[in-house]
Amino acid sequence: MARIVVVEDDADILRLLELRLTRAGHEVTCAGDGVEGLEAAQREHPDAIVLDWMMPRMSGLDLCRELRGDPALSTTPVLMLTAKTQPLDMERALASGADDYLMKPFVSAEFLARVDALLARGRDADPLRN
Repeated sequence: MARIVVVEDDADILRLLELRLTRAGHEVTCAGDGVEGLEAAQREHPDAIVLDWMMPRMSGLDLCRELRGDPALSTTPVLMLTAKTQPLDMERALASGADDYLMKPFVSAEFLARVDALLARGRDADPLRN
């Protein structure tokens, strides 16, 4: 079981992600915008974070930069999940510190596989995370 923070401003997508991750055996904390997401990440110290890009109060890009600047969260794996589909968008997300990028609409099985891959890489990078 991993602790995952999901930051998504669309309530329906947020519920779907929470359900999929919970059914996969993970503990999920949800946040509805970037500011709440940063607070949740700082409070929970999750094993992974799933971010939407376009959100009120703080974008996913800005949130990702904040996470990378926080020594306690700088190595936490981040999956950017977004409707932005241009190659330049993916480059910008990865440049902000995201570890992976998945476009909406997405297939649940691919989403879970990418989260699992991020969690595995996170454990390999930080052996204290279990």
